Amino acid sequence: MNEWKNNLRKIKPYVPGEQSREQDIVKLNANENPYPPSPKAIEAIKSYDAESLKKYPPSDAAQLKAAIAKHYGVGIENVFLGNGSDDVLALAFQAFFNSDKPIAYPDITYSFYPVWCEMFQIPCKTYPLDGDFRINPEDYREENGGVVIPNPNAPTSIGEGVDFIEKILEYNRDSVVIIDEAYADFGVQSAALFVDSDKYNNLLVTGTFSKSRSLAGMRIGFALGSAELISVLEAVKNSYNSYTVDSLSIAAGTASVEDEEYFGKVIDKIIKTRTRLTDELRTLGFTVADSSANFIFCTHGIFAAKDIFEYLKSKKVFVRYFSLPRIDNYLRITVGTDEEIDILLNEIKSYIKENS
Repeated sequence: MNEWKNNLRKIKPYVPGEQSREQDIVKLNANENPYPPSPKAIEAIKSYDAESLKKYPPSDAAQLKAAIAKHYGVGIENVFLGNGSDDVLALAFQAFFNSDKPIAYPDITYSFYPVWCEMFQIPCKTYPLDGDFRINPEDYREENGGVVIPNPNAPTSIGEGVDFIEKILEYNRDSVVIIDEAYADFGVQSAALFVDSDKYNNLLVTGTFSKSRSLAGMRIGFALGSAELISVLEAVKNSYNSYTVDSLSIAAGTASVEDEEYFGKVIDKIIKTRTRLTDELRTLGFTVADSSANFIFCTHGIFAAKDIFEYLKSKKVFVRYFSLPRIDNYLRITVGTDEEIDILLNEIKSYIKENS
């Protein structure tokens, strides 16, 4: 009886940051950009001919691909688009990780990676971050079925330089290497510089419009890679959904990429606020990693992270807490506006005063 239940997939899904429906909260738990999208993107949305939504979007999304290719200095044949970078990464896992060898990634990282490995039945192996939460490139010299390196890493916020990336590539010429750059615009040089080179045609760089371009609600993700890798991704995508990016997203995304001036101003503001937040938390007794992302990763020398998290939540200030080995005494805090950070810091000061 109910034998059909035995055929249901049993999987532990990815859990995003809490999406509270309370009013007047300070939301610093999802790494969203606190500033609006480019005014040109907003205008593209407002002026969009809604009647045209009755037609399918162009399946190649050539307009947006061309804008991304120009921004990164690659060919349009080197660009792939998807419904957010999670969609792009999930497709890449299916497209490239099909051997019986385990893929390799850090033990503390984006928690979607093990979900995809379980869902797509991909063998995997993790390597521990060192005591400073850094990735050791020497770990990735072993034979594997693929490598996934987030740069900067999440939730640690720590980014690595070009020499680190090239070392990973040199060690793994016989497998696909994915560099997940969801937060790269905030502090590291993109590995895209290696894409237009025959030397590393096994490299795939993934990115998103959700963070630096303030378009999380539009779900635009992309990948950069050799024409061969991109063609395989396209084949996998077209095997189940040829229209992953909608027409409105193509229009808004293109306008956003073309507005380089606004993009630079927003990045500069977030970096300046990140620096201030880091400095002030350190004066309050926190150890804060040097962040290359739009969030910081910190722990206090006296007070438990979970207690601080619960206190802030009671004050309608939402940050991220992970009840996981090695990082269960750390907080991940998104860099918000200066006004939001003022509220956060004042509440933390109140907590310290009340509990000292």
